[in-house]
Parts: sequence; C-alpha cells; structure tokens
Amino acid sequence: MLFQSQLASHFRLTISRENHIFRRSGSSRSLRNSEMVPPILSLVLPSETGRVLSIQSHTVQGYVGNKSAVFPLQLLGYDVDPINSVQFSNHTGYPTFKGQVLNGQQLWELMEGLEENDLLYYTHLLTGYIGSVSFLSTVLEVVNKLRSVNPKLKYVCDPVMGDEGKLYVPLELVSVYREKVVPVASMLTPNQFEAELLTNLRIESEKDGREACNILHAAGPPMVVLTSININGNLLLIGSHQKEKGLSPEQFKIVIPKIPAYFTGTGDLTTALLLGWSNKYPDNLDKAAELAVSSLQALLQRTINDYKSAGHDPKSSSLEIRLIQSQNDIRNPEIKFRAERYT
Repeated sequence: MLFQSQLASHFRLTISRENHIFRRSGSSRSLRNSEMVPPILSLVLPSETGRVLSIQSHTVQGYVGNKSAVFPLQLLGYDVDPINSVQFSNHTGYPTFKGQVLNGQQLWELMEGLEENDLLYYTHLLTGYIGSVSFLSTVLEVVNKLRSVNPKLKYVCDPVMGDEGKLYVPLELVSVYREKVVPVASMLTPNQFEAELLTNLRIESEKDGREACNILHAAGPPMVVLTSININGNLLLIGSHQKEKGLSPEQFKIVIPKIPAYFTGTGDLTTALLLGWSNKYPDNLDKAAELAVSSLQALLQRTINDYKSAGHDPKSSSLEIRLIQSQNDIRNPEIKFRAERYT
C-alpha cells in the first residue's frame, strides 16, 4: 500500500493527460490511434511488492541471468521489466554459442525511451553479470537516473566477477565495483571470491566472512549476503544487516548442504530470491535468506532427480536448473534451512 500511495502523486498528471486524450478520442474520429495511450497499469495500479528493472544476461535456451531471475520475482508478486545485457543462443558452457552484446550507448537509449514516456518509476534495480567497464559505467548512470525519479529506489547488485579464484571479467572492473558500485548499492550478494576482491581480505574463517561484511557496510550497502563461502570443507551463507549507520550489524549464517554437481544460473536465482523476500521482510534478512536458500535447495534437488530419471549422471556436466517445475517451491517454500545468529 505504501508503494501505491507513493506512485499516486507521481502519476496524477500523467493519468489526467491520458484521460484527456481518451475523451478527445470520443469526440474526434480523426484522432490518430497512436495518441490513444492507455495508462500503464503496473504504474497506475501497482503491485504491493514493487516494480523491478533487471539488467542481466539472457539466453534463448536455459535459465541464467534474466531467464533465472524474472520468473521467480514475478511468482513472488513483482512487476519486472528486463533489459538483456547480452542475448545468446545458450550459456557459454556449451561448445558454441551465438548472439549479441548490448553496449552502454544502447542501454542508455532504452532508458531515454522509458523516460520520454514517463516509465522510469521503479522500486528496485537488479543487476548481474556485466562484462565491460563502459557498460558498468552506464549502469551507474542508470542508478542516478532512477533515483532522481524515486529517491528510495533499492539497488540490489550481484557483483559477478568470478569464482573459486578465477576471474570471469576484465581486471579493471574490480576497481569500478569496489570504488563506485559498492557505495551506491542497497544490497550486495558476492560469493567468497568476489567478497575477497571487493575487500582485499582473504576469507579463511567465519570471522573473516563477518569482517568482510563489515568492510562492505562501511563502504555503502546496509545489506550484505555472502552467498557461498567454503570454510574447512563446510559451505555457508553469511548474511549481515546494518539497520543504521554506526550500529553493529545483525549477522547470521546458514549451513548449506554440498551437492556434488555444477549448476548454471543459481547465483542469479539466489540474488533474485533475496531481493524478493527481503522486501517482504525488510527488518528480517535472516528470514528472507532462509526462504531463499530453502527454495534454491528444493529446486536443485529436483534438478538432480530429473537428470537421474533421464539417465544422465549429474556429476558429468553443468546442469540446467528446473525452474518452471519448481515454481511451487519458489512461491511457497518449506523452510528446511535455518539461520543461526551470531552474538
């Protein structure tokens, strides 16, 4: 309801103009159809959750990037507008792939089109894999533009740079993330390697993970979730919520079972679920993480079982997640993985 009331004053003039056009159309047969613009219902009658702009990759086949994030957020009640930073036939783990890459200028043209039609009111911005400094710099301009329309916009950033010691992106992106993106983010969801890159801290213990969260809080985001860290052979999620600057953050961990398989799109899905549930439980990040992890683990187990049913060894290759078949686990997850708060 708060979101709806915020939008009411912002779009009163727009709605009035559209209604005026509609009345004129009734009295003038010669009015062009292009002028008969109906209201945008996701703006005029918004969902109670919010409106998300998601800038991520896209594949025709499979579930990574926006294909892994948009549908779960819609299931959780969000209006989601995707911008595809790349459009590939399939993910890059296949022997070959074909497609196109969006550049920063093309991204900004899309933003200009939205602005010219009064469509720039979003409650959340979500970003994932970004492959160039120029595109990431344009994303920073997008953040500023969206916050000029809605100063309360939350920016949820998955700083996709690499994993297990391997960098996926040009080295120069690391400093841009560290110096420019982290300070403007509302929530950050790095894995262990990415958190180490952003903080210049080697994470070898839970204490190190918590300290990495503190360093990131000091740089900007009030919510930080280290989505996967490996400590002494144990896989953990560590979350941290600094509700006010200067106060100690509330921190917790969730022990995650190791599954002997490699999946694509899980990081994109995890960040989307964290956005979706943290907005529903804004003062309870550990509850949001419990729901996100429980959804993800149910989906991964279903994926494993289905590959086995098809006669495929899940350990032999990267696996496409069973997103559509797991929609009930996304919408109404059974919490099987509990958060343990640090004291």
